[in-house]
Parts: sequence; C-alpha cells; structure tokens
Amino acid sequence: MSTMPARPNHRKNRARRIAIGAAVIVVVAGFNGPAIWRFGSEQYHDYKINKPEYKAANGHWDFLDVPSEYRINTIHAALLHTGKVLLIAGSGNNQKNFDAKKFESVLWDPQTDTFKKIPTPKDMFCAGHTQLPDGKLLVAGGTKRYEKLQGDVTKAGGLMIVHNEDPDAPKTLPAGTKFTGKKNGKTFVSKDPVLVEKAKKVFDPKTGRFLRTEAGLGRIYVEAEQSGKQYETGTEDNYRVQGLKGSDARNVYGIAQKLALDKKDFQGIKEAFEFDPVAEKYVPVDPMNEARWYPTLTTLEDGRVLSLSGLDEIGQIVPGKDEIYDPKTKTWEYTGVIRKFPTYPAIFLMDNGKLFYSGSNAGYGPADVGRDPGVWDLDTNKFTKIPGLSDPDRMETSATVMLPPAQDQKFMVIGGGGVGESEKSSEKSRLVDLKADNPRFKDGPSLDKGTRYPSASLLPDDSVLITGGSEDYRGRGGSDVLQARMYEPGTQTYKRVADPAVGRNYHSGSVLLPDGRVMIFGSDSLFSDKANTRPGVFEQRIEIYTPPYLYRDTRPEVTGGPKTVQRGDTGTFEVRSEKALKTAKLMRPSAVTHVTDVDQRSIALEMKKTADGVEITVPRNRALVPSGYYMFFVTDEAGTPSKAVWVEVP
Repeated sequence: MSTMPARPNHRKNRARRIAIGAAVIVVVAGFNGPAIWRFGSEQYHDYKINKPEYKAANGHWDFLDVPSEYRINTIHAALLHTGKVLLIAGSGNNQKNFDAKKFESVLWDPQTDTFKKIPTPKDMFCAGHTQLPDGKLLVAGGTKRYEKLQGDVTKAGGLMIVHNEDPDAPKTLPAGTKFTGKKNGKTFVSKDPVLVEKAKKVFDPKTGRFLRTEAGLGRIYVEAEQSGKQYETGTEDNYRVQGLKGSDARNVYGIAQKLALDKKDFQGIKEAFEFDPVAEKYVPVDPMNEARWYPTLTTLEDGRVLSLSGLDEIGQIVPGKDEIYDPKTKTWEYTGVIRKFPTYPAIFLMDNGKLFYSGSNAGYGPADVGRDPGVWDLDTNKFTKIPGLSDPDRMETSATVMLPPAQDQKFMVIGGGGVGESEKSSEKSRLVDLKADNPRFKDGPSLDKGTRYPSASLLPDDSVLITGGSEDYRGRGGSDVLQARMYEPGTQTYKRVADPAVGRNYHSGSVLLPDGRVMIFGSDSLFSDKANTRPGVFEQRIEIYTPPYLYRDTRPEVTGGPKTVQRGDTGTFEVRSEKALKTAKLMRPSAVTHVTDVDQRSIALEMKKTADGVEITVPRNRALVPSGYYMFFVTDEAGTPSKAVWVEVP
C-alpha cells in the first residue's frame, strides 16, 4: 500500500506566519527594509505570499484539509450540479488495491467542507466520463488487469485471433480453452471466454453468385501453460483448439504471431455506470460493446455520448470501433464508421455539430496513427486536417481548452511531450481559430519550460489558469514545474501568479468550483528524488487556488432567478452588486482526468440590465449549448465574479 504524504499542520503554519510577519514588521520599522533578508528567503517568501496586496495581485494556494479516512489516489474528478465534487480513484494505480478489489470514490462538498465515501462497484481507474443532459455523470470503462513489465512476466503470452469458418452459428469458447500450435507444438490457455462470430458468405453484387466465405473472428489473450522462456514463440502459427469435435474441430482454429515474455499492457472493461448526484450512488447501465481503458467520452449535439479509443480487454488499442451511448435507452451502438485515435484523445463538440480533435492525447497507440489534429464530421467520417501545429511530435500529455467565449470557437493546446516515456517536452502554446476560412495553428506565448501534464481551467472572468506539469515523463529527475499563470485570451498573454506548493504531473487535473476557486488534485511521479532512486508516492494532498478576483472588497451576488432556461429564451436574475455589471455566462462543469477535460466551456450570454439585476438570453444553438446543468456567473466591471447558481438548459 502507498504511504501517505504528511498532512500540513495548518494551525502550526498559521502561528508561524503570524510570528514571522510580526518580526518582519519590527525589522522593517527599525532597519528600513533591507534587513528583511536576515530572516532567510524561505521565511520572507512565506511572509510575502500572505500579504493582502500580494494575494490581490497573484491569488493564493491552500491545502484542503482532508480527514485521513477520505484520502484517496484521486485519478478523476467531476463537478456535479449539487455543487459537490466526485473524486474517483478506483484502484488508484495500486496493484495491491486492485488485487484486494479495493475501489474507492469520495464525494466532497465544498460548501460544508464535508466528505462521504461512495461504494464503487468496479475499478474505474482510467475510465472515461462526461456530463449527461439530466445532470448525471456517465462513467465508462476502467481496468480489468494491471500491466506487467518486461522482467515481471513469467509466462509467454499475447493475442490469439480465433477464426470460425462455420456460416451457420457463432462459437463461444470458455475461459481455460487450450490452443496448441500445429508447427511449434506449444500450448497456450485463454484467460477469458470469447465469442467468435459466424462466418460471412460473400456474393458477387452484380450476379449474385457465391464467391467465398469470410471467417468470423474473435480476439482473446492467451498465456503459456508453464513459465519459462522456452515457451515463447517467434513466428506466426496456426493453433488447434483442444476439446472441439466434428466440424467444429475443422472450422474453429487460432492464429497467433509472436507469443513472448514482453511487457503486457493494461486491459480495459466494458462496464458503464451513471453516477446519480441526488441519490449519490453509481447506477449500472448497459455495458459498452468494446472494453476500454483510457477512453474519451464526448457529449454530442443531441445529448448522446461518443466513446472512442482505449485499450481493450486484451490490452490492444481499440481498432477504431467507436460507439455511442443513448441516455434515453441506456444502451450503446457502434457508429458504423472506423477512425483510430491514441488513448484519451481530446475531442470537442463544435458549434456546427462536428468534432474538433486537437491532437492532445495520453499516450497509448501507434506513433503514426490518428495523431494529426483536425475537424471530424462523424456523419460522413470525413476528417479535415488542420496544419501549422508546432512540436507535432510532442502532443502526448498536452492539455487543450476551448477558450472563452465558446462562440468564438478558438482553442489552445498547451505543452506536451514525446511519445511514450520520451524525455522531450514542449513549452509551446498553440492557438487555432476554427471560424477562420482556412484554420491553421499559430504559436501563442510560450511557457518558461517544456511542460507535460499541464492543468488548465477556465475561470469566470474569461482568463485561464494554467498550473503544474513536469518537464520530463512523470516528473523524472525532480522535473515538476512549480509554477502557475493566467492566460488572457483577449491579449494572448501569460501572467505569472502565485506558485503552487506541490508538484503535479501524471494523473493530475483541476476543477473550477462554483465559488470561483479551483481545485487541483493528483500526481503520480515515477520517483520521489532527483536521482531517480526512490519510488514515487501518489500525491493525495489537494490544493485550492483562490484567484486574485476573490481578494477584492466586494463581489456581485445572484439572489434569485429561474432554475431552468430554454435555448433561445430569456431569464431574469436578481443581482446585488456595488459595481456595474459587465458580463454573464454559462459554464459547463468539468469532468477531468489525465489533464483531459472536453466538457468545460464558457458561453457568453446576451445581457440587459433590469431594475433588480439582469435579463439574459441563452443562445439557440444546441451544439454550442448542449443540454445539461450549467454554472451561471455574472461579473462586475472590475471582473469580479459572483458565486455561481445552477441553471438547467433542457
């Protein structure tokens, strides 16, 4: 079991800050300032970042005080329309938890600062998720088996393709089925049952004449009966299925390439659940047709959900078999088109109903397949590539955001790294305007360092908080980037703000809260020291960033208004504000993992001032404003946002 990082002693730290502050003030009074440095740079930094004027300019970081029984390896997080945050670990990238079937989720209420354990029925570690039109959270996929690294694998194994030449019936082979090579004579055993489709008769479309029979196929993971290198195979062979008789013995057989002691990747599951924010429980729904580990779920214009990519039940990349979930029927159907992407591809719904793939992804998959960014028409399967992307070979573990307002259809791709465990990383921020006649990426401002795993959260004042990441793969060599900055879309510039206290790399993310703060969670470093000699420990501490706009004297307050507003309709909200109001917007809540969050978007609203507040109009475009729950924010002329109120757009 992983050990927990020591919790910060907030009471002791606060007392220390007060003492340091008092001492510094005395020194400043007596020695006119420069003598501050007698107390050391660390003490001065602690004093400086807690000064009101510093917070007002740069914001402030605090640790969330999580009681020990609720600390988990948070891999996924989603903001629910109840205002609570669902933290999901599953097995938390911990083999011992997986073997013990210890799967964890915790619900945090930011308003009351209370926590609740949620029974978690399957290992949702590395699942996909998205917000549904009715406010539930769809969670699909997860982990069936942990990877085995080369050196840990004791039995040769790999993929067996089972063929069925019987056109009359499919065949089901149970777990434990034995396959014996016709040439090599070696026997391998299946780990799971497999359904092999019946053969298909092919006819000439013009004459109707029978041409041939195409065998039905099934894919299954097999392992050698015994341990040892002598049971590896080096070439393709046909395999006889033991126990079959008669015509089945002739019609059903296996074909496998190399079966070896190579690294075995994670395997996915088909299970899917809806998390009900009101009942606060997972509800099982129809499983996917394909098992998926590291899938992306993207809500479509009609409220259905596209599921794509991921590793399947035998650890292979799902070969382009995308499928769609219908929340009304709770069932999945294949799209009927084939398009391949690496795992966790960043695919966003555009305002014309098409899909934008930025090129951001989390890693698994061929280096030369499905990595070019572009616009995808799901109806026709036409994919139009977008040129101009800088550092195109460093897009893994990059972050992508739809910049505010969503009406502009401008996107930013931040950082990233080379394929796999590459040491390469990019400091680039790439911008693209999808409303341009010929969209093309251009470089925006650069980060200080090459950054993999940067987290990006849209804020209600239209800025974007960029924080965390590491220069090298999973923070190797102590390469975490302890920096945060605001990106201003209007000026296309970065501004450094207060630095976080904790490094964040693999398995980290950030979530905007309804009160305007941002929660940052996770991090899963390979090593805990710069020399790469000590294994890393999962970062269970959670930080809360309070942006500068919350250190101003006043903020607007939304005191009343409708709970539901239709697209194209208006709604009147009562607002108290000492300053003139400037903007109103709907912000879709996050569902984030592996710095991938295709849900978040900020939609500008037409606003008219009324005697008691504002009248807003929701855009008519369903692809721009997908059905669901949104946070409604207003900001004043200083850019200070209200706390959000929840509004449903049916």
